[in-house]
Amino acid sequence: MVAEKAGSSPSKTAGDRSPRQQEPLGHVKKSKQQVRGPPLAGAFKERPTKPTAFRKFYERGDFPIALEHDTKGNKINWKVEIEKLDYHYYLPLFFDGLCEMTFPYDFFARQGIHDMLEHGGNKILPVIPELIIPIKNALSLRNRQVICVTLKVLQHLVVSADMVGEALVPYYRQILPVLNIFKNMNVNSGDGIDYSQQKRENIGDLIQETLEAFERCGGETASINIKYMIPTYQSCMLK
Repeated sequence: MVAEKAGSSPSKTAGDRSPRQQEPLGHVKKSKQQVRGPPLAGAFKERPTKPTAFRKFYERGDFPIALEHDTKGNKINWKVEIEKLDYHYYLPLFFDGLCEMTFPYDFFARQGIHDMLEHGGNKILPVIPELIIPIKNALSLRNRQVICVTLKVLQHLVVSADMVGEALVPYYRQILPVLNIFKNMNVNSGDGIDYSQQKRENIGDLIQETLEAFERCGGETASINIKYMIPTYQSCMLK
């Protein structure tokens, strides 16, 4: 009886080996088929917007701003000198307004950010950690217009003051995932003609520009950290 068990176990083991070796091959083929097309879980689907703190504060009259019209269009009339603003208080609130898509909230938030970045100087760097959540929230909406606006803001942000680009590197994990999803989206979804490049609203091109700005301004570790989050990114410093 002992001999029979000993003799039967090798054949049973040998019989078990065959399907174990075949199963992974089947799984590999299946996974390759799944990643060929766009994700089915709605990665490109827009998320619903939520009321912003920026809108609340604007409607309460807490911002020292008013709308002004001139021959070039709309602009912000600041009631105080921009350089004297409390950037820890105002800049994160204006970044929160990046999620806005309704006039005049969207205009005031976006133009206000660019005005403050233009005049902020050394006040900008200490506020960087407080800007990450508003930036992430705006990108996470997956709204094409909001993404384009946020990318232009990011490009301005990294050149707004010394060391800002380096200060953003630790936050790539929060900022870059959505950019990785939309990186290859270079076709304007509309009529058959792509006017988006003329308006700088081509998401794929803007993402590439933003990543290159991050790399140029982010110091020695920027490239490897971008590559970690976006494996298809090709360094602009090697061109």
